[in-house]
Amino acid sequence: MIQNFQTNLDDIKGKLIQLGLGLVEANELILSALGDCDATKFTEARSKIKNVNSKTDDIDNAIIKVLALYTPEARDLRQVIAYLKITNELARASSNTRSFIRGFVGVCKDVDTKTITEYAVPMQTSTVAALKSTISMLSCDDDDEIQDVYNDVLIEENKTDDLYEMVERNLTLQAKDSSDFEKFHKMLRALRKSGKIAARSISIANLLVYAKVGGNFRN
Repeated sequence: MIQNFQTNLDDIKGKLIQLGLGLVEANELILSALGDCDATKFTEARSKIKNVNSKTDDIDNAIIKVLALYTPEARDLRQVIAYLKITNELARASSNTRSFIRGFVGVCKDVDTKTITEYAVPMQTSTVAALKSTISMLSCDDDDEIQDVYNDVLIEENKTDDLYEMVERNLTLQAKDSSDFEKFHKMLRALRKSGKIAARSISIANLLVYAKVGGNFRN
């Protein structure tokens, strides 16, 4: 019974990791595409997160089956509940990624290279780092290491917030007329999606700390 439960849980974790790695690949491709607005890479990035909602639904169904068959308790229950919530966060992060691609493709040719290099690239770099660290937590069993990686995710997520505030201030100062303002507003709206992806990373990291260490859900 216990062995069957663990086998099912490992299978669910494996599917979450694969979903997370696809999200990481998509955002790495976005990072690579930012410098020269490479439409091919943006399209490839979108392909890495196809059918995410269908995949998360399959995982959720598997989790519900595990809950029904094995009625886990204590740490096992925390882990199962965390996985159930993580699927939603991965779906939201994938949606944010698609929105970022769609929004950025529409404005990147109109924004100067300096703005992209100084703000968009570092912001997306931190988003990718946050995602990578978060997904690595799924394979981590040591409580102290979990806490250390969580701190790394938090640092990267804070960087995206700081960079967004900087680029918002910078673009507002650059806007000289209504056409500039509209262009910069679209740029900021796209970049905000990158920040939301990082925010989803910290939400997942919170859940994994809860699953491994216990306590309350962390904000």
